[in-house]
Amino acid sequence: MRYSHRVASPEYRGEPPVAARHLALIRPMTDSADTATDTPFPCARFIKEIGRGPHGARALTADDTRALYSAMLDGRVGELELGAVLLAYRVKGESADELAAMLAAAHASFEPIHLPHGAFRPVSIPTYNGARKQPNLVPLLALLLAREGVPVLLHGVTEDPGRVTSAEIFTHLKIPHAQSHADIEDGLAERRLAFAPIDVLAPKLARLLALRRRMGVRNSTHTLVKILQPFAPAGLRLVNYTHPPYRDSLTQLFNTHPDAAVGGALLARGTEGEAVADTRRQVQVDWLHDGVCETRVPHQRSSPDAPEVDLPEARDAVTTAAWIDAVLRGEAPVPSALERQVELIVDVAKIPV
Repeated sequence: MRYSHRVASPEYRGEPPVAARHLALIRPMTDSADTATDTPFPCARFIKEIGRGPHGARALTADDTRALYSAMLDGRVGELELGAVLLAYRVKGESADELAAMLAAAHASFEPIHLPHGAFRPVSIPTYNGARKQPNLVPLLALLLAREGVPVLLHGVTEDPGRVTSAEIFTHLKIPHAQSHADIEDGLAERRLAFAPIDVLAPKLARLLALRRRMGVRNSTHTLVKILQPFAPAGLRLVNYTHPPYRDSLTQLFNTHPDAAVGGALLARGTEGEAVADTRRQVQVDWLHDGVCETRVPHQRSSPDAPEVDLPEARDAVTTAAWIDAVLRGEAPVPSALERQVELIVDVAKIPV
């Protein structure tokens, strides 16, 4: 069943083609931009706007947001000011316009991944949370998609204390982590699968992510890496949210900012913050593309009569990897929730003949 609505936006009128504008946004930084990387960036007037607390803070303009976040990525913001900006956004939250401007700056900070034309658009799966309470099935999702012929890039962190990361599971599955952009492109071409640590895919973003351990809380970059468009031409992204208000802000972002939305996104509530189907319940899945929010899978309440799902006996990386291997060999069933998710992604990623 599909439900859709179109959100009108003046940005769709009188603009260059979306794909062309997106490629311009993600083009690597020029030499002239690099020459400014050592120039300190004054932040006081920005902090004055965003640092007034949850009720008094105001959003920055798109130009100011992009300038500020670009300076943060370039390391031109002093430690004191950087901490103030990160905490101010942690309290205030980012508007859709601010997220779009930050995303444009993020895309301009790294070289995109290039793939030859194929039967499917490539799919990007961010994996930054790992699992604490149940097995991490993100690697299984990626391997099932690759088996269907869909090129899948996973990007994320390699470790997170107290959590089982996708990177650790890939290690036990004997799937190497990419060490360069060439490794990523080779992996996608040869086996339709690559895992890229964020410090390989986008080092400047990785530096800001790493501040979480020093500051104790996440920052805007944790949201941005989950909506990152790593491909040129653009691919399909799996985007997840944990708190319901983020569904509204991300839907607004993709529906009103064509540059941010190029390639489309499947948006759903995450499983412990990961973009993999929850085996315990069916969450709503929206396909956001071309200014349309199309509900491809409606929410369904869990039933006490539902059959028990066959899952690994423990959630550690070794056990999870062994179970995934058994599933791929046909010795254990694929959870029905993942079967439905794979079917949906294959359908959306398929390029019309």
